[in-house]
Amino acid sequence: MTTLSRRRALQTAGAAIGSGAITGFPTIWAQNIKSVTLRQFGTGVSNLNAIADKVKQDLGFTLSMTALDTDAVTQKAVTQPRSYDVADIEYFLCKKIFPATVLQPIDVNKIKLYDKIVPIFTTGHLTPDTPIAQGTAPSRVSFVDGPASTKFAAAPTEWMTIIPTIYNADTLGIRPDMIDRPIRQWKDLIDPAFKGKASILNIPGIGIMDAAMVMESAGLQTYGDKGNMTRPEIDKTIAFLIDTKRSGQFRAFWKTFDESVNLMASGEVVIQSMWSPASPPSAPRAFPASTSRSPKATAAGAAASASPSTSPACNSTPPTNTSTGTSPAGAAPTSTARATTAPCSTPPKTT
Repeated sequence: MTTLSRRRALQTAGAAIGSGAITGFPTIWAQNIKSVTLRQFGTGVSNLNAIADKVKQDLGFTLSMTALDTDAVTQKAVTQPRSYDVADIEYFLCKKIFPATVLQPIDVNKIKLYDKIVPIFTTGHLTPDTPIAQGTAPSRVSFVDGPASTKFAAAPTEWMTIIPTIYNADTLGIRPDMIDRPIRQWKDLIDPAFKGKASILNIPGIGIMDAAMVMESAGLQTYGDKGNMTRPEIDKTIAFLIDTKRSGQFRAFWKTFDESVNLMASGEVVIQSMWSPASPPSAPRAFPASTSRSPKATAAGAAASASPSTSPACNSTPPTNTSTGTSPAGAAPTSTARATTAPCSTPPKTT
């Protein structure tokens, strides 16, 4: 029997769905699923071998994963839509990527457990009384007006841009074996005690908000919206970063998930802005890495999966996020919306 190519399987599936001849996804998937490889790319925070292994075990197909930094993810998503099947993009990148018409909106009726998605991603409110987060709140870019639209909707519609898959926190990562006091505030990053041993994220869209968290924590600046700063706020924040760098406070700047882990594992850095999933990969490397979760030291992060506009739709199951997956009570309401791809529970769905 001839092996079915990934592209041929997708084309056949798309034709079958478009014809209306069947419901659900084509039987071609059930018959040839082991011959299919889906190409996923995104940031290292979600490109974990354990996910690909579980996909193969539970669903039968192969998930090929490529880890890139945030800028490279944006470039690939926009300029090479035929080179991937599932895109791991951060919510704040939606405004750059979705208008390029390389991703297709998702019919929410095809998303299994859609009604279980935490409302932070739909209405923007965790509870009816909580405020919408600063920055690019996921709810502001989660929906478009229609199946061919690239205009973000002000309220939930039947067409979703991306499916949330990971919800985590951006906070301070530390080496507790090399720090002899509790870390409670973002301003601890610029404590002279850690001069030459600190690091901060070098992704402009996120790093500047980490710097703003530090400045606000230190009482140097109060922001109206860290994700939409005024020109004077931007100027003051950049000047602060330049002065802090020149003083020798920072050992390095990290841009990828792996870089953040390596800086901590080597001992070159003992405190840094960090994505919370970096702690477990770091911990096995002979030191007890941890992340600070004090009420004023955390910014929310989220993940979502998307597929190019040429891929066929299928039913999908997003994670049923619960309140345990959100930032701690009282955490600074700053959304740094991180996106990561997760394969569909049925053959890969458009997201």
